[in-house]
Amino acid sequence: MYFTKMHGLGNDYVYVNCFAEYVREPDRIAKRISDRHFGIGSDGLILICPSEKADFKMEIYNADGSRAEMCGNGIRCLAKYVYDRKMTRKKELLIETLAGVRKLWLQVSKDKVEQVTVDMGYPTLQADKIPIISENSRVIQEKITIHQTEYRMTGVSMGNPHAVVYVKRAAGIDLNRMGPEFEYHGRFPKRMNVEFVEVLDRMRLKVRVWERGAGETLACGTGACASVVASVLNDLTERQVSVQLEGGELTVLWSREDGRVYMTGPAETVYDGEILI
Repeated sequence: MYFTKMHGLGNDYVYVNCFAEYVREPDRIAKRISDRHFGIGSDGLILICPSEKADFKMEIYNADGSRAEMCGNGIRCLAKYVYDRKMTRKKELLIETLAGVRKLWLQVSKDKVEQVTVDMGYPTLQADKIPIISENSRVIQEKITIHQTEYRMTGVSMGNPHAVVYVKRAAGIDLNRMGPEFEYHGRFPKRMNVEFVEVLDRMRLKVRVWERGAGETLACGTGACASVVASVLNDLTERQVSVQLEGGELTVLWSREDGRVYMTGPAETVYDGEILI
């Protein structure tokens, strides 16, 4: 199987062009190739497929083999893949995902994609749609207890579920200990992506991410968007924010005009390869 390894701010995936390849049992393949000791090493597998309703379809499999609805870093890299390899000449693309069709705008320099802006759609705030088990219609600064410690979370779905938790110092969180406890908590029927957010000022956030099915990742596009939406709801930031992740920065805008969330960031190709599966 031929593949390409790519990353958005260190959130890395193995990409397979399913116009040319057929991937049998992608959930099993995702687990194998994602292993950083015995495989290629990645946060998951992304298949680039034909679509009947968009220019391309993105299928995402996490490192544990589970399906993901959407990935902000992953979709930017997919756009770079199809443009750089001349599978399209469009600089505005529609990509089908399990979370719906997303529109992307490509910033091109010397015939290569450098930055991509993604229309991430409308945030979902209803607790039962995220989903989070709650007595309230929205989960905003709601109490949750982990390891006998009380935290407050704000729930947002960007096509996939997020719990945003504010902390004084993001660097001080033991993510390997805390992440799984949040991810598998009984209040989250479909498990949970968790963002530990430090508010630097009204224009900047520092975020560490625990991704459902992948563990700690260097960046998460949907997580960055969820963090900004939650911060606006809690009156902690303006609507356009620079989000500092472990792998770099994303710019996120929650538009007052149309209510949609727009994310801009880079995409990088690491290398091409072939693996026997």
